[in-house]
Amino acid sequence: MTNNDIFKKLRVALMLRDDQIVEILELVDFRISKSELGAFFRDEKHENYMECGDQVLRNFLNGLVIHLRGTKENPKNPNDVLAKHKAEIPKKESSKDRPEFKAKPKDEERSRGDQSPSKSNSAKKPSKKEFPKGNGKTPVVEKVKYNFGKNKKS
Repeated sequence: MTNNDIFKKLRVALMLRDDQIVEILELVDFRISKSELGAFFRDEKHENYMECGDQVLRNFLNGLVIHLRGTKENPKNPNDVLAKHKAEIPKKESSKDRPEFKAKPKDEERSRGDQSPSKSNSAKKPSKKEFPKGNGKTPVVEKVKYNFGKNKKS
């Protein structure tokens, strides 16, 4: 298991945001920016991915001990700190609290069951394509693969 895996699992288990991790690292006088921290949590194939070094992980663990337990002069209860983290996470609205959403049909008369749809409002769609294959026109774009700026390293 790599340092990045350990760092990711700790972040998820403790429900920490990037700014909280930066604060924890500052408890042991280790300065790191949010963008540097974000590089540790990227996919390994991403161009800005960076391996989390032993020094960063060691300082994070030492800072985490101080964050959860406190110092000798000012001890803390770790369960209280974790409960505070849980309380800071915004709760998602449950489906019971929200009113039910129903999308309106495009043609309201078509959805009515008591009457047949009116024919004056409905638009007539062509049954066949205007330009079927083989009509002499050359297609502008043929089978093009887009890689969205990512170089494939195989």
